[in-house]
Parts: sequence; structure tokens; C-alpha cells
Amino acid sequence: MIFGTLPSGESVEQVELSSGRLRAEVLTYGAIVRSLEVSGRNVVLGLDTLEDYQTRSRYFGAVVGRYGNRIANGRFTLDGVEYELPLNNGAASLHGGIEGFDKRVWSIEERTDASVTLKLVSPDGDEGYPGTLTAWVTYTLEDDALRIDYAMEADAPTVVNLTNHSYFNLKGEGDVRDHVVRLAADHYLPVDEHKIPTGELAPVKGTPFDFTEPHAVAERYDGQYDHCYVLSGDGCTVTAGGLTMEVTTTEPGVQFYTGSMLDGVATPYGPFAGLCLETQHFPDSPNQPQFPSTVLRPGERRTSTTAYTFTS
Repeated sequence: MIFGTLPSGESVEQVELSSGRLRAEVLTYGAIVRSLEVSGRNVVLGLDTLEDYQTRSRYFGAVVGRYGNRIANGRFTLDGVEYELPLNNGAASLHGGIEGFDKRVWSIEERTDASVTLKLVSPDGDEGYPGTLTAWVTYTLEDDALRIDYAMEADAPTVVNLTNHSYFNLKGEGDVRDHVVRLAADHYLPVDEHKIPTGELAPVKGTPFDFTEPHAVAERYDGQYDHCYVLSGDGCTVTAGGLTMEVTTTEPGVQFYTGSMLDGVATPYGPFAGLCLETQHFPDSPNQPQFPSTVLRPGERRTSTTAYTFTS
């Protein structure tokens, strides 16, 4: 079905998926997960109209790229060449820049009742990034899980870090400060005043960042988390409203964001309306060679999988 039409005249489709007790709505705009119902309860934040997604969204449900998270000073050097990106988050380039993948219309490659594959071609020089990048994302509902499979290819060396930016609220309404979180991470990445990693992999033990045992969001640090965790095991979990969500991934990190910067004015949702577990490579990796590399070269095909599994 047609969800809306952009000012350019381009149509945006909404694809409906179902399997067992799961239902999902996916938009071709931004590859957005607009809704995800578990036994009739929508557990992600979505918006009503295409105009809302253009003007009032904070990446709700979208695939962000070409580089999810921040790159310091909007600059990086690859193979001796410096590239400059637009600054859209203070002294950083965030989530791919001003016109990132969340603001593009993806094409539908394949679809079934329970899955859809979307494709996007990002040309050389797009938002300052080198090389033409082709990206695919497949959403599949199976075995009480939403599985997200990514694939990426490029015709020249580039950097890429795709992630899904869904905000989860397992109660379906209210705020998430009572959600209980466990993160399979012994280390996290401290950040500077611009939220750029300092380069240290700091132990979580003895700090408010320790979620190796379950804690409520608001139990410490005023609940205002927006940090990347270095995954050391599998199965991060969130529990609330009689529902548990387990997150498994092939990625080395997860950005834990509790929605504290939502304001209820510029966006329809207020602070702590939803939390994000954005599975990804680390922020600013192109400038920090000690981090896992995000470089993609011609002839390579990078793949990644993340699953969100729900149990009552």
C-alpha cells in the first residue's frame, strides 16, 4: 500500500509482515520499521504520516548510514586521502550526514508474507563518502523474532556502518525508565563533550555503566545513557510489561540510548518514551585504528545480522 508521496512525487510504500504473534509495518522511506506488534502490542515508536517522518523524526525505526553514529569533526582519512563530511551534530557528522539513508526511498527487491528485502544505491561522493555503495536490508519475522540482515558492497574503498534506530517500549506506552536492562558487555566507550569516543575501552565494573547484571534504566546515572558498549557475550535483554526482548548480533558493539533527548515538542514523543539498542561497529572508527575496521573494499561483501526475540 502507498503510505505517502514525497514533494518530489516519489511514492513511499508500506509493507505489512506477519508471522505467528508478530506483525510489522515497514516503509520504503528510510527502510523504517514503523510498527512491531507482539500479540497485538506495538513495541516500537512510530509516526502517523510521511510528513512527520520528514520533519519530526529522530531516526525512529530507520536504517541509518552510510555511517551510523558519530565521526569526529566530519573528517576521516582512507588510503592517504582525507574526506570531509557535513557536520550535523555539533562538531560531528552523525548517522550519515544531512541526507542520510534514513531520508532515502529504498526499492523493494523481494517480499513474502513474513519478510521484505530493500535495496539502496548510494553514489560516489554521497554526503562526502567515497565510492558507490549498494546496501541491502532484509526484515524477517520468524520464531517470535524480528531478524535484520544487512549486506553491503562498494566499487571503491569506503567506510560503512549500518544500524537500525528503532526505539523500543515493551509496555507499548509510558516511559522506559522502569525497563530492566542487561547488556553482555564488560567494557564501554567513554566519550568527550562531543560524544566522541576517547579511544579507551573502559571496564564497566564498579561504574553506573555496568549492566552485566540486570538494572532498571533509571536506577543510576539519571537514566541518561547514550553510550556504545563493547559486546563480550551474546544476548542483551530488556524486560518490561510482562515481555522480554533478547538482542543477539554479529556486530562488535551496541549503542544503548534511553531517549533522554526526545523533547515532546520537535518530536511527538517526550523524554524516555523509548530506548534504542543499536547494534553496530564503534563510533568514529575511521579515526581510531585500534577499533574494529569499518572499511569496505571492492570485491568484498560485508554481511551482518541482528535479531530481536520476544518472550512473555
